[in-house]
Amino acid sequence: MPFNYSLNFKKVDFRQQPELYRVGKGEQGVLLVEPYKSEILPHWRFRTPEIAQESSERIYELFLGYLKANDFVGADMARKFLQMGFTRARRYANHKGGKKYDGPVPDDKKGQSGAHGRAELPRAPEDPEKAAAAAIFKQKWDQAQHYPEYERQRADFQARYGK
Repeated sequence: MPFNYSLNFKKVDFRQQPELYRVGKGEQGVLLVEPYKSEILPHWRFRTPEIAQESSERIYELFLGYLKANDFVGADMARKFLQMGFTRARRYANHKGGKKYDGPVPDDKKGQSGAHGRAELPRAPEDPEKAAAAAIFKQKWDQAQHYPEYERQRADFQARYGK
């Protein structure tokens, strides 16, 4: 089931109303779903491999804590932040300044990922520091998404809520 962008994200507490959460595709909703965004975002950094290592380890600790609390939504949001660490670091590795598409995001697509009809800018020579940061996040993202307890809770969540 696709991510529901029509919710009033300023008012929904997904810890109190997990039935409103949808896993969606990839990183959908990563910067919208509260209180998790506010709990995880302060730890999300990827400027250097050292910073990425510290950040990915802290987010993975949060991931494990959410699983231990049987809080699938929190665990899935932590997984999304690990995925976003990989994808954003890769974007900066491939595009100096991190700008991948030409032009601004259309107003009706803000908060959603994708090109939205914009042309992709040419790639710059790879930035090895950002590529290393991306590899660190990729390892933690893979570890999270294949963690047996995460897989179990995800299956339970989808069976319970059909999402």
